[in-house]
Amino acid sequence: MTIYLDNNATTQVDERVLAAMLPYLTEFYGNPSSMHRFGGQVAKAVQTAREQLADLIGALPSEIIFTSCGTEGNNAAIRSALATFPDRKHIITTQVEHACVLNLCKTLEKQGYRVTYLSVDSRGMLDLMELEAALTGDTAVVSTMYANNETGVIFPVEQIGALVKSYGALFHVDAVQAVGKIPIHLQNSTIDFLTLSGHKFHAPKGVGALFVRRGVRFRPLLIGGHQERNRRGGTENVAGIVGLGQAALLAQQHLAQMQSVQALRDHLEASVLRTIPDTVVNGQGSPRLPNTTNIGFKYIEGEAILLLLDREGICASSGSACTSDSLEPSHVLRAMGLPYSVLHGSIRFSLSRYTTEAEVEQLLAVLPGIVAQLRALSPFNAADQGWIEERTQAVVPK
Repeated sequence: MTIYLDNNATTQVDERVLAAMLPYLTEFYGNPSSMHRFGGQVAKAVQTAREQLADLIGALPSEIIFTSCGTEGNNAAIRSALATFPDRKHIITTQVEHACVLNLCKTLEKQGYRVTYLSVDSRGMLDLMELEAALTGDTAVVSTMYANNETGVIFPVEQIGALVKSYGALFHVDAVQAVGKIPIHLQNSTIDFLTLSGHKFHAPKGVGALFVRRGVRFRPLLIGGHQERNRRGGTENVAGIVGLGQAALLAQQHLAQMQSVQALRDHLEASVLRTIPDTVVNGQGSPRLPNTTNIGFKYIEGEAILLLLDREGICASSGSACTSDSLEPSHVLRAMGLPYSVLHGSIRFSLSRYTTEAEVEQLLAVLPGIVAQLRALSPFNAADQGWIEERTQAVVPK
């Protein structure tokens, strides 16, 4: 039996989502842009999905652009904001963003833009005074996460947006990890652009969306046909879009259930802290997503923990799946200035509405033994001096 606790990497497709999609892979395969009736019925399904997704985030259907993924949405929003303000050459983001934002900003720096990377404190939170000090009349766009993918820490997006608006800049929020897990209402929000991705809330991979507030100018990233009201060329991924809409409908119905997921997460955290010495919850004390915990097991390597958990049939992660092939410690945890002894031994457990109490109990049954086994071999265990600790410096992306 596999126990899957890596839902921030991707989620199981809900069987009701799959059932909604299948007819659009077999029976209703028309092109939604076609003039004939066969395509028209498919276009109606796309519109229904647009309405379902808009309901989930408190937006208008016309404010939804379907995309292929979160990376596309983030790139499209930031590049559109820069195109809107061709005379402004300043971007503000944070040190803890997803790679698709950080690497885009690095590329834009080479093209002449100036980027400010805001720091976070040891709890993973932003300093709004640092943001205000960075804002200038040259700032075109501020791009921040809604919630961090590794720690689950939730940023105060409306407070950030209020500051951004006072400087006339545009505000983009990467909400890939937040949508479907916490309530989001964009109708009276300060957010101009918001990115989401379907596979983070039980829709398939390969489909996402970008919210663009009505009245905000938008320059397409993909130039092509007239699809998505001329805002994103390319034939629509109809089955994926239908699945995304169904997943949004189900997420809205299950939002209240996230309290149960949080209770299970809190039980996991409390049990680990009580039964395994020298453990810390990274981001504890900050507002966090209900399904996410990032726990630092001092003096051992997180990768070794993951390997031994995998032998027990338990899937977890040391951070973003998009950076899992890197040997470098998490840039998020480095930005939080965590001690070296915690930095290398941190594991993310991310739950979903499918996670059961029995699965968490199975994790809690095997984890203390795994940690004890690894600590017995740890190079940080100096027999005559006790545990050796070092500190790292906060890292500014280069």
